[in-house]
Amino acid sequence: MKVKKSKILLISISFLFILKLLTFTIYAQNTMDNDSLKSKLNELQYYVTQQKGTEHPFTGKYWNFFQKGKYVCVCCGTELFESDTKFNSSCGWPSFFGSKFEENIRYQRDTSYGMERTEVLCKKCGAHLGHVFNDGPKPTGIRFCINSASLKFIPLDSINK
Repeated sequence: MKVKKSKILLISISFLFILKLLTFTIYAQNTMDNDSLKSKLNELQYYVTQQKGTEHPFTGKYWNFFQKGKYVCVCCGTELFESDTKFNSSCGWPSFFGSKFEENIRYQRDTSYGMERTEVLCKKCGAHLGHVFNDGPKPTGIRFCINSASLKFIPLDSINK
């Protein structure tokens, strides 16, 4: 009986060690160097993506922008949204009713400022993108409310080359 308990304890400790090691490895791979980000991004982009900031409504580059193409993470270039899902929600930020690149998006509960919201982050680098709400148009009924400062637009004619 003692041998069995020892084996279980050893397996449990080994599992916890491997889990911790995996978590650290994934975190290290997904976190960009702070200094390189500060040199790559402007002040607003850094504030929004790294400090979970929000740009003022109706001031961002893409809130009223409807060219064909796709939107990628300003930090790491990961594909996030296509212009086909962008719509005018009149909220002052770029709004999308869905994403073809759902596997590149991570969701996290956000209780800041006394509100309960769902934060949207880039899955690859952890950059804060904005929030998602259940008040969007059909067919999904959701509205991704995304900061322009967290996005980079790639025109359709550049994609097809």
